[in-house]
Amino acid sequence: MNDLYLRSGIFLAPFHNHDENPTLSLERDLELLEHLDRLNYHEAWIGEHHSGGFEVIASPEMFIAAAAQRTRHIRLGTGVVSLPYHNPFMLADRMVQLDHMTRGRAMFGVGPGALVHDALKIGIDPGDQREMMNEAFEVIVDLLQGKTVNKKTAWFNITDAQLQLRPYTQPHMELAVAAARSPSGSLLSGKFGVGMLSIGGTSPAAMERHTENWGLYEKTARANGHTPHRKDWRVVGMFHIADTREQARKNVEFGVKAFANYFRDVATFPIIPPEVTDPINWLVETGTACIGTPDDAIAYIDRLVKGSGGFGVICELAHNWADWDATKRHYELMARFVHPHFQNSRDLLRGSYDYATGHHVDFIGRASAAVQKEIDRHAAAQDGAPKQQAAE
Repeated sequence: MNDLYLRSGIFLAPFHNHDENPTLSLERDLELLEHLDRLNYHEAWIGEHHSGGFEVIASPEMFIAAAAQRTRHIRLGTGVVSLPYHNPFMLADRMVQLDHMTRGRAMFGVGPGALVHDALKIGIDPGDQREMMNEAFEVIVDLLQGKTVNKKTAWFNITDAQLQLRPYTQPHMELAVAAARSPSGSLLSGKFGVGMLSIGGTSPAAMERHTENWGLYEKTARANGHTPHRKDWRVVGMFHIADTREQARKNVEFGVKAFANYFRDVATFPIIPPEVTDPINWLVETGTACIGTPDDAIAYIDRLVKGSGGFGVICELAHNWADWDATKRHYELMARFVHPHFQNSRDLLRGSYDYATGHHVDFIGRASAAVQKEIDRHAAAQDGAPKQQAAE
């Protein structure tokens, strides 16, 4: 069983159906982060995508800068920046600026790039993306550590490069690498001893793969002189909860079909197989998603924690299966009733209540005796007071 304090977060790609107003979709994403900030969510990771018509944030850094002005506590990460699309010196410089602008609330998540058509549009062979990610990340880590870097590859030439600003966060902002199907993410994050973002679902098969990747991370980290910590492992899952299971299922009818179609028709891997005619039942029955009540969410997360051996953050994929009001209600229910179960924030309250109820009769008796004692004392004082003589 995981004895870590399980932090809460979201993974905001985002997913917006192309039949909506994109300006309002982006505004709603910012409003969502404000909502989560009030609900004490610990972090949000914002993605980078450039095509496909569904995941509409092109610059997570720009989005984070705006969100930081509208929130107070929640930490904001790039989830993730696709390293092959950026010169590593320029990217590191932008992220250090963001570190200062957010006063240390920014996190730097990286990956190779998920959408093949994004890479092809700028002339990148998808087969080269993971090697390019590794080359860029090595430069970025050195730059964040204040080193002067010289490195030439087939796609960049870094010459006598040193950042002009030290990071606001010391020694530098938190770093994380996305890990999904291939071992590349776990190998890279383990090599540098940074966090790992497990994406790609939380079905039993997916969790088995994530757990294998974490084992590879631990082995690689130790081989490179780092001590692995499960608190640095983030797992991204799919949830929608409501007051009843029936209501939760009804809510997700709003957007689950469009979500399924996007992953079948555009994205790299279909989440819901094309032959599935009832995606809601399939998501629940296969354990791919939790669609139910707060108690169902607790049981689902408990399965993930026990099966994996424990991790540090449960990140909910912000999928927009439900409409806006039901989506906000989902996050409220998670914050009020699910997160406390894994953060031990209610145990002392419950203990105090149980102690009070267990001693209720004794406490009431003592309170009654104290009141009666004061009544008797007052009566005795009145009896002993001199009588006022009647007026002549």
